Amino acid sequence: MIAWLAVFASLGLSTVAQQLAEDLTSKSLEDLMNTRVVSVSKKEEQLSRTASAVFVITQEDVARSGARNIPDLLRMVPGLSVAQIDSSNWAVSARGLTGRFANKLLVLVDGRTVYVPTFGGVLWDVLDLPLEDIDRIEVIRGPGGSIWGANAVNGVINIITKKAAKTRGGMVVAGGGNINQGFGTTQYGGSLGQDTDYRVYTKYFNLVQLSDPAGQNGGDGWHVLRGGFRADSALSTKDTLTLQGDLYSGREGIPSVMVASVTSPEPQNVITQGNLSGGYIQSVWNHAYSNGSDTTLQLSFDRYRRDELIGETRNTLNVDFQHHLAWGARQDIVWGLGYRNSESRSVGSFTVSFNPPNLTTQLFSGFVSDEIAVLPEQLNVTLGTKLEHNYYTGLSAMPSGRVAWTPSQRQTIWAAVSHVHRTPAASDVSVRFNTGGFTGPGGAPVLESVFGNPHFQDEQLIAYEAGYRIVARKQFSFDFSTYYNSYSDMETMEPATPFLEDVPPPPHLVLPLVFGNLMHGETHGLEAAANWKVTNRWTLRPGYAFERIHMHLAPASQDTGSVGQAEGSTPTHSAQLRSDVAWAHGLSWDVAAYFVDRLAYLGVPSYTRVDTGLSWKFGEKVTLSVVGQNLLKDHHEEFVDVTQTARTMLVGRSGYAKFMWSF
Repeated sequence: MIAWLAVFASLGLSTVAQQLAEDLTSKSLEDLMNTRVVSVSKKEEQLSRTASAVFVITQEDVARSGARNIPDLLRMVPGLSVAQIDSSNWAVSARGLTGRFANKLLVLVDGRTVYVPTFGGVLWDVLDLPLEDIDRIEVIRGPGGSIWGANAVNGVINIITKKAAKTRGGMVVAGGGNINQGFGTTQYGGSLGQDTDYRVYTKYFNLVQLSDPAGQNGGDGWHVLRGGFRADSALSTKDTLTLQGDLYSGREGIPSVMVASVTSPEPQNVITQGNLSGGYIQSVWNHAYSNGSDTTLQLSFDRYRRDELIGETRNTLNVDFQHHLAWGARQDIVWGLGYRNSESRSVGSFTVSFNPPNLTTQLFSGFVSDEIAVLPEQLNVTLGTKLEHNYYTGLSAMPSGRVAWTPSQRQTIWAAVSHVHRTPAASDVSVRFNTGGFTGPGGAPVLESVFGNPHFQDEQLIAYEAGYRIVARKQFSFDFSTYYNSYSDMETMEPATPFLEDVPPPPHLVLPLVFGNLMHGETHGLEAAANWKVTNRWTLRPGYAFERIHMHLAPASQDTGSVGQAEGSTPTHSAQLRSDVAWAHGLSWDVAAYFVDRLAYLGVPSYTRVDTGLSWKFGEKVTLSVVGQNLLKDHHEEFVDVTQTARTMLVGRSGYAKFMWSF
């Protein structure tokens, strides 16, 4: 399939090759490799010189992708596993151990964490913003704990939005199709005096339900209305202030598995309707003392409310301070302090509940990172660590060491070693999840339940990484990384002593499973990505990732499923090929093919997804686009949530048309 796409694109290109002139607006590959990134060390540095496996999704990538949500955008990153479960839920992870709540992947928006400590992961259904406002998405495959802290175990995703000065004027986006039946964004940006730029927006979408594996209506349709703003001000020649925020409200169908009562013969498939609402406000103050010294103070407040199998309201306050200091000619230091207060109020059901239902936790943190130029412009060594004190397990340290050697301006060789933790989520410590019941000997009811463990410990990782980057002849770039991860104290489910329970009636015997830390193992793999500018107007972007996972139980463990789940929920092989062609008169054609290997434990077969889009730009104001997604196969499974809190649906073939007007 990938070879077929390359041939097809070349045939389409050859018919117009004689008419094409040089595209002066496209960036060279050297420009791309010299992109400034901030997520590796919380300071600006060249992508080509970072000692980390970094992939940047640019503004152009976003526009060409045809994606209408963040998870679909992330499919283009080699080494990142993205699988859709139902209409509103995805399983996204880096370097293995995939699940609906991938608790070893930290996701941020403009440096503000959106990792949810209830279940440990990201609520992808409400991680939304106008895609036209994304400046870039920086994806780090591998640990980022020495900078970002616990839970940045296998990767970090930082979604960075455009400054308000880049979005002046008006924008209207409208469209619809067979699955995303209607979507639209209106936005306006302007200036207040000479020192402040702003934008305000509102966005809406409505997605219909997918089909379940039996071909029936899945009941997972949903819609969300969102509005937000951003303002950037220059307070003085040395001070800038950013204030931004949004609010959203929506409703989604929730197909899941529910245990109705103690006497239920087995869990029932149910479809409920859940209300979603929330928002955030964030301010960032930057002060420059000199060319080599600056500080940043970031404050944010997040609130959300969800009404699902368990209802929850969570309020989170974050305060982060950092200081960047160039010390002499050879040392570049970044240090910082952080505080987080998170308050949760939950209303449980018979199926899922928390004990206690209401809880406030605090997190204290500090980090330091020192980049040392051993040989200026050639050999840099970065040493750093982060200390965190969390509510559940207390103090933890996450050190790392990185080295980058640049033998020439177009080549970088790097290596790193890191030690990072994954701290417990509330579900690891205090959840009760009733999974089913049956009638025991003598007709006595028996209930099977999963319980959190108040003594659950941090999961830990020691990671070894290396990589190589090169830009050859300004037409070809290649980025390669490899890794070996050693995990310890991984989560298992252990049988505990049965006990009798009177509430809820009738009296019944409980067979408990309790979370433990009795699994360890290793993973190893590689990732490769290339950019090849075949002509000034045609670019091919192949990518490939390979991973092997080997997990082992401690002798004391009686777990029966965690090893298989860890080893068989992530594809061993994945590959992609993206082709971008810019024709004359504002016409562009983009094709992407993604191959995903089978998921052995989940019983999900391999599949190839093909997306394509044709766009026509009229001058500088109007763009029309027609996009097709999942064109190769009408319905296919991508993932199975083993917790059954989200039921598997079939991802369908889809298409939509989009109109965008800028004024």
